[in-house]
Amino acid sequence: MRKKIKNSFVKVKNNQLDLFRDFFESEKSSGYILIALTIISLVIANGSGGSDYINMWRSYLDFSFSEIHLRYSIEHWINDGLMVIFFLLVGLEIEREIYVGELSSIKKASLPIIAALGGMVVPAAIHFTFNSGTPTQSGFGIPMATDIAFALGILSLLGNRIPLTLKIFLTALAIIDDLGAIIVIAIFYTNNLSIAYLLSSLGVFTILLVLNKLGVNKLTPYLLLGVIMWYLMLKSGVHATISGVLLAFAIPFRKNTSQNISYVLQERLHKPVAFFILPLFALANTAILLPDNVVASLTTDNSLGVILGLFIGKPLGILLFSFLSVVVGLSQLPNGTNWKLIGGAASLAGIGFTMSIFITNLAFSTENVIVESKMSIIVASTISAVMGILILTLITKIKVKINLD
Repeated sequence: MRKKIKNSFVKVKNNQLDLFRDFFESEKSSGYILIALTIISLVIANGSGGSDYINMWRSYLDFSFSEIHLRYSIEHWINDGLMVIFFLLVGLEIEREIYVGELSSIKKASLPIIAALGGMVVPAAIHFTFNSGTPTQSGFGIPMATDIAFALGILSLLGNRIPLTLKIFLTALAIIDDLGAIIVIAIFYTNNLSIAYLLSSLGVFTILLVLNKLGVNKLTPYLLLGVIMWYLMLKSGVHATISGVLLAFAIPFRKNTSQNISYVLQERLHKPVAFFILPLFALANTAILLPDNVVASLTTDNSLGVILGLFIGKPLGILLFSFLSVVVGLSQLPNGTNWKLIGGAASLAGIGFTMSIFITNLAFSTENVIVESKMSIIVASTISAVMGILILTLITKIKVKINLD
């Protein structure tokens, strides 16, 4: 009997590790693709046929079904429609981490949670300091986010020289970071709230929770009701992507069974999200015409808040909060890591591409401010990536040399 229980535990543990490896591989590959497509999109948008390319993403598509009629631009459909699936995947990953991953116990969760908190508070404070009382004050949420795909993609360049525990720490930090960004979006970036639609969407969410409580373990009813909840949330004024996260939390998670529909859905979504949805998002949201005076655009209060928030605020907040957490005994460093490695990972956390651009679209409506914000995100993310890889390369080379000596 003991042997059977032990084998069952080992099997579940191996499934968890396999899921993390699949996640890491898909995210790092997606990071490479996003880098390439960002460059391609910027080149096309600023080439001879750039206006046609930009207008293509802003052309409208209609959808009608019975009494439902929706008319949005292609870019809007991607940001409010397809990106819901991305947020669903993020929600499933958060759920997994809470049940069996790095957030499953206080001891495991404390460091990435506190580090992520610092990595959100300090960048937001930097942006707010530059923009308090101005029309761009609402952009404080832009430098709060970390892009998992880019960060893990850059980290993977160092291969096995980076301990697995550091990769897991950065992944957990970025996932908590995403949760923080989701909360910020729900609270601060909601316009023209419709109480009737909001209550209706929450009513559907309640039904989903009841299905979970009743032990319904089929994906179909959850996904069908999820689509209804998305539509109601879209009409409510609360950003529709929140419905993806709520759906993820409503889907049952079974620790000790192979019939875990949360695992199943994660596996099915990883590749479409990594290789279709995020690339489309990158293309649509970097189809921007660069201004004549790029330097002036990158030195506005908003741009400086974004750049300094991501490049300096992110690593500073992560390191400061992590250090204080360890000093007072709330947390401990992951095995095989040290403060230098944590510092390198903290620099990579300044890569804020996907979620930062997403928040930009919610924070501003003025075209030139949106363009300068996206440019600032790209610049800050690039600098953070280079700095992070340089720090980690130097540290791991020194470590290898010491071991050889």
